[in-house]
Amino acid sequence: MTTPSTPSAGNGSAAPANPLLYAPILPTLVRFALPNMVAMLATALATVAETTYVGSLGTAALAGMALAFPMVMMQQMMSAGAMGGGVSSAISRALGAGDVKRANALAVHAMWIGIAAGVFFTVTFLTLGEAVYALLGGKGEALKQAIAYSNLAFCGSVGVWLTNTFAAVLRGAGNMRVPSVTVFSVAAIQVLVGGTLGLGLGPFPKLGMPGIAAGQLCAFTSGALFLYFYLRSGRARLRLAPSATRLDRALFRDILKVGALALLSPLQTVLAVLILTRLVAHFGIETLAGYGIGARLEFLLVPISFAFGVASVPLVGMAVSAGLPARARRVAWTSAALAGAMLTAIGLVLALMPDLWGRNFTSDATVLRSAATYFMWSGPCYGFLGMGLSLYFSSLGAGHALGPVMAGTLRLGVVAAGGWAIAATGAPPWSVFALVGLGMVSYGLATAAAVHFSQWGVRR
Repeated sequence: MTTPSTPSAGNGSAAPANPLLYAPILPTLVRFALPNMVAMLATALATVAETTYVGSLGTAALAGMALAFPMVMMQQMMSAGAMGGGVSSAISRALGAGDVKRANALAVHAMWIGIAAGVFFTVTFLTLGEAVYALLGGKGEALKQAIAYSNLAFCGSVGVWLTNTFAAVLRGAGNMRVPSVTVFSVAAIQVLVGGTLGLGLGPFPKLGMPGIAAGQLCAFTSGALFLYFYLRSGRARLRLAPSATRLDRALFRDILKVGALALLSPLQTVLAVLILTRLVAHFGIETLAGYGIGARLEFLLVPISFAFGVASVPLVGMAVSAGLPARARRVAWTSAALAGAMLTAIGLVLALMPDLWGRNFTSDATVLRSAATYFMWSGPCYGFLGMGLSLYFSSLGAGHALGPVMAGTLRLGVVAAGGWAIAATGAPPWSVFALVGLGMVSYGLATAAAVHFSQWGVRR
């Protein structure tokens, strides 16, 4: 067996010191993805546990969570996926060019972006949250439960943004272990604190929805503090030194030219879900609760795709910066194939056995039938969502966010147009769930086309 050749640095010198520029793609992707997969599994289990807690509080609480959860997940996707992708992309490209000093400075600039974004989310949802959930069709007890959860959850927005920002800094440098251990620990704290305070375990009073939200607040605040001190300690490849770093517009621009544009993608995803939520709310609280159970799984598929997609970001970013665009594309397509295959398998299982998921949250027969209909139409399409999301992250690594964002625009357009037709014709609930699947297919195919026709750097 021959040994893989190592590319030159572009100036006739010997092989580069950075092994990520010539390591075998598939084994490296799997090695990077596995820690993320474990962490994302913990996050998924935390969300399952949280929804189980909510289910024990009644159907109104489940319906309230269906209203609030898209907003909570939008923040997660923006901080971990979109802006996090921009942070990882900028740092990996700096390291690919051999500029460690620039990468350190980018980490500090990313921290300030995370703080500003967290403050913005807290202020926005504490002042406008009730109006947003009412606009989605929330009313009565369901609206009250949504606000009770949302107000406390968004008080911890700075912790959410900093945890995901610092994790993105480390991933951009090729460190997947520490962020994964941190995310795993955050999930464990969320389950423990949320269950204890929400359900009133032991000597603690039963706080209901605010208690469940307190689990998220405590968990992400702890995660942000740990990663901050870890990056300050000098044990990481990069070192966070806020007081010694002069702020530079060019460095903010390097992160935001990818991250800010990428923010449109989770916003589009959530807008699509909100349109669908508003349509489903018309059919009654049981149908809305069943849709909430199904939509919650769709949001959980994002972290699974994230595990593969984020693994590709440093490999793609460093390869593009080093003048190896062909290698960057091979990384992207390999990651997309892995993510698509895994989500296809999950979707087919749930299309055939929907109660595997639904009965974790409720025993109400009407709610379970609604969730089963959702999985029958959307489950077979999950693979397209996985492929599209993985390619989205790879594109961020390459510094090209426009194509995936346009694919998200297409998905939003399909959902909006289909939603208008459903509302105008009085179509039955299953038509909304069929529209969910159609949106996933359009997004996956459009993202693949965008990557295929875009130019990722110039070969050196």
